[in-house]
Amino acid sequence: MPDDNRHPWPHKDLLDVTQLEADEVFRLLDLASGFQEINRRPVKKVPTLKGKTVVLFFAENSTRTKTSFDMAAKRLSADTFALGTTGSSINKGESLKDTGLTLQAMNPDVIVIRHQSSGAAQYLADLLPCGVVNGGDGWHAHPTQALLDCFSLREIWGNDFAGRELLILGDIAHSRVARSNLHLLRKLGVRVRLCAPRTLLPAGVDHWPVEVFSDLDKAVAGVDAVMCLRLQLERQQAGLLPDLSEYSRRYCLDFRHLARARPGARVLHPGPMNRGLEISSAVADAPECLVLQQVAAGVATRMAVLYLLATRNEGGAA
Repeated sequence: MPDDNRHPWPHKDLLDVTQLEADEVFRLLDLASGFQEINRRPVKKVPTLKGKTVVLFFAENSTRTKTSFDMAAKRLSADTFALGTTGSSINKGESLKDTGLTLQAMNPDVIVIRHQSSGAAQYLADLLPCGVVNGGDGWHAHPTQALLDCFSLREIWGNDFAGRELLILGDIAHSRVARSNLHLLRKLGVRVRLCAPRTLLPAGVDHWPVEVFSDLDKAVAGVDAVMCLRLQLERQQAGLLPDLSEYSRRYCLDFRHLARARPGARVLHPGPMNRGLEISSAVADAPECLVLQQVAAGVATRMAVLYLLATRNEGGAA
């Protein structure tokens, strides 16, 4: 789906949604809509990025993001090469700088990096001339997840984001998904609420431009959508969650809570889900839940991102 080449994409990299203006977000989502149509065809491959190379540098475990980027690149006919910590020189003590320079010497068009250290994507982007996409860095940012979440909501809301209310529920303190969605949704005019135990809220959250709740019944009242987050069980070992059954009783989203939301409210979850802990199985399997739509949106949205970065020096021409 060709983009408007009269307005070349201005960004070499996609590191955080904060770098995007609202009109750029909608331009990217419009392009993703065209790619979504391609993904519904019997033959789901187009020659748009034939001859381009995309490196998937995943130093942190991933299923959805890595597979989604791989599929997105291949459906655009790009060549993809995957690099992980296991079986790479990273395991031998090679620095991020030397790994990045080695990859650049192979002349890729785009590198997608997922790394446990916040700022790793920015570091590579400053170092290398090729496009860099942040596939998730530490607790900092996950821009393509926020974009695909907005794509999923746009299929329900259209472009009518302004004035909507969305609740982000769960382990917000350790969630790059929450941070990226908060920035992007507010940019589009959505009012955001947060709900979590105090131990799972970020430091300084009282100064964030959001409403903060500890009571889920109050937090969900009148919202247009709820975004559940994975409860990072490793935090329980740090004493942040002494009792999982108590957490489930107070913060597991079920239909009793959804009844307090606005009629037609939708539920999102970036996955993987801990059923019965952060979201009930009944809600996870209900038509109101957009989890599978988010997965499908991920491929189309990442196709749009790869297309814009890989062709920006060509003025966006197909």
